[in-house]
Amino acid sequence: MHSTILDATALETCVAAAVVAPSLYNSQPWRFRLDPETVTFHIRAAPAPALRFTDPDGRAVHVSVGACVLNLRVAMAHFGWTPETRLLPSPADPALLATVRPTETGAVHPSQAELYEALWRRHSSRLPFSGGPLPPVLCAELATAAALEGAHLRFPDAAETARLLALTAEGERRNRADPDRAAESRRWVREDPYAYPRTGLPLATLGPQDAREHLPLRDFTAERHTERLPARPFERAPFIALLTTAHDRRTDWLRVGQALERVLLTATARGLRTSLLHQSLEWPDLRHEASPHLGHAQMLIRLGHGPQGPATPRRAVEEVIGA
Repeated sequence: MHSTILDATALETCVAAAVVAPSLYNSQPWRFRLDPETVTFHIRAAPAPALRFTDPDGRAVHVSVGACVLNLRVAMAHFGWTPETRLLPSPADPALLATVRPTETGAVHPSQAELYEALWRRHSSRLPFSGGPLPPVLCAELATAAALEGAHLRFPDAAETARLLALTAEGERRNRADPDRAAESRRWVREDPYAYPRTGLPLATLGPQDAREHLPLRDFTAERHTERLPARPFERAPFIALLTTAHDRRTDWLRVGQALERVLLTATARGLRTSLLHQSLEWPDLRHEASPHLGHAQMLIRLGHGPQGPATPRRAVEEVIGA
């Protein structure tokens, strides 16, 4: 295979597509190297800055890298290539999280075209949604999207939703009360979001808090200052989905990242807004309580109809790819 099968513009577009994936605090913890002989992308976690207190075992980093791998696959399919993906491909090099390379050409399936278009529009919205349940046919489509990547998407009933939101609220309370986590969170809030290195969260993207204190949205400033995060009434009946895996290994974290992004892109293609409720999953005991029988909780997703909200900045391609 020669490097001419995908021209430079297409390769750059593939990386640009990968880096619009979601990541905790918009930390963008990925780096790419292209092997020009095989046109294989080698994807590693960025060496710094790590989320030392919020993500000490690196689970959220693996989920984020998995999400960017899914975007890379979708972009390759857009250019007519079938991506071949390997997770943790080298036992001798545990820092190498994934490789992706294009193989044979083929027709672009309409569903893949939808995902490619959606990945450029997808971003979290921390604004109020309309609330209420989604149609069963749409829930089934989202569950199928997760299953395609080896994960399970559950839609809890009202009582279970209330329990999961209570665990999220407890995780949020602990995050604000823990001085190390609170300081780490504040470091990712940017006054000038487009200054180098274009990571972190602009103030405009933080969103308001729920005036009813029913929906436990993350306060990234860890301060609850109303002049910075004004309160607004959010949906009375939030619709959430729990993404789980049967096992809890590094490969499962990478797979669930791909499942998460496929679910988010499918939701975006269907006109839904999404945001992530991750606070309870950052504490081992709360994550254990959130996990269903014979499963491991990996992400809590809020879904609904509402305003798009502002996007977060992304690193330029040349900043994340090396020789």
